[in-house]
Amino acid sequence: MRQGKSASPTGLEKAAVFLIAIGPELAARVFRPMNQDEVELLSLEIARQRQVLPERRDRVLHEFYQLAVAQEYISTGGLEYARGLLEKALGPAKAAEIMEHLVASLQVRPFEFARKADPSQLLSLSPRGTSADDRPCPGLP
Repeated sequence: MRQGKSASPTGLEKAAVFLIAIGPELAARVFRPMNQDEVELLSLEIARQRQVLPERRDRVLHEFYQLAVAQEYISTGGLEYARGLLEKALGPAKAAEIMEHLVASLQVRPFEFARKADPSQLLSLSPRGTSADDRPCPGLP
């Protein structure tokens, strides 16, 4: 995050951190279906990221994982189905937090590039439950 910005990173900043975290080979695969403007915008944001601290990287990867799982629930049964599954799996408070992020992301679309890809391919980009350097991600199964 750049100084002078709010404490909450933008979707573009999160996308850049995500692409840095998955490494150049996988990031290149993510870039392939994008148009030139999207590639340039993300590349510029990647270049602006001078240092990505492990905690920040892990937060972005964890958020991406939660959104991917919730998106899968929605595609199979809608928002209420997703809410019910998340409440059973994570409890009402955590489910409400994820649903809030999910509804906001459906409106803002911070990971738009990921929405164009097959969910199974995206989940295969990073081993489930580990970070890019194979350390367990906090809170992931």
